[in-house]
Amino acid sequence: MIAQLIAATALAVSPASATRADYSFKPVVTGLAQPTYVTAAPGEPDKLYVVEQDGQIRTVEGGKITGTFLDISGRVRSGGEQGLLSVAFSPGYIQNHRFYVDYTDRNGDTRVSEFKSDGTRGLPSSERLLLFVKQPYANHNGGQLEFDARGFLYVGMGDGGSAGDPGNRAQNLSTRLGKLLRTNPLRGSSWQIVGYGLRNPWRFSFDRATGDLWIADVGQGAWEEIDFRAKAKIGALANYGWSRYEGKAVYDSAKPLRKLGNLVFPITVYGHDAGACSVTGGYVYRGSAVPGAVGRYFYGDYCNGRIWSFNASGGRASAQRQEPFRVPSLSSFGEDGNGDLYAVSLEAGTLYKLTA
Repeated sequence: MIAQLIAATALAVSPASATRADYSFKPVVTGLAQPTYVTAAPGEPDKLYVVEQDGQIRTVEGGKITGTFLDISGRVRSGGEQGLLSVAFSPGYIQNHRFYVDYTDRNGDTRVSEFKSDGTRGLPSSERLLLFVKQPYANHNGGQLEFDARGFLYVGMGDGGSAGDPGNRAQNLSTRLGKLLRTNPLRGSSWQIVGYGLRNPWRFSFDRATGDLWIADVGQGAWEEIDFRAKAKIGALANYGWSRYEGKAVYDSAKPLRKLGNLVFPITVYGHDAGACSVTGGYVYRGSAVPGAVGRYFYGDYCNGRIWSFNASGGRASAQRQEPFRVPSLSSFGEDGNGDLYAVSLEAGTLYKLTA
């Protein structure tokens, strides 16, 4: 039965040779050092901030690297899945100059910290620790930070690493590993678990038009998955199934599955054929540069660089297709302040933009 369910709902795309898109990802900037993320700050729609794994955040304007916004490389352990992994700017950044980073410290543990800037550069001395998570292994660090429209800051945490979640941490609500957490950093509120049963939610995003949540959870050895949570349900506890399930398939029938919250299965999965191995989650396109892409959710695979998209209306994955272009070593997608879509290549050190 489960095999039939997977076959009915797994990613069904037209091959690249049969797909014709009126847009593509085109290089904007080269010469970056292992970029892991790209985003913009409120009030600066055309200025990009590119996170580099070794602990720096570079600024890009007009197709050029214009400077270093933050350098905390002395505090960061970089390499493999560790490093400076993302940045998120406060919704009130124009007034309060606060921003937040997720990084692996020199001991290999996760830190989520608040920093302040002087309006131009981040101030390393302003660090205020918001979250510390001890990491038992060097992989599955998660690392994404995103704000929702209500001012909550979210962080995705992997299951602690190794393989198969040996400590069954993802289903254990007494640990922060394998979870989606949120807090209101300006109110000093405690961290709340809104999702569990996650293996490694490397990248997730909120649709800027609807507020809906999209999570790409990296699989074990067979299935990569995209999960959806409607805006109205984001605050309600959800169980995404790992490590009882990988995608929609039973991974380990001996692993207990907690019954708290809603059990959420992915809306689409794809297998490890053609060199695929690790999903890189993206965004629902809401920009103006490519009208034909509006409303489509873009995501890809780090290992083979393939990119797929589907119509995200109503939280369904319809009109799915494999795009006829690739981004090598695709580490992340990101948006500028106008909603236009970007991607970064970890090994090539290149920033791309979706353009017609």
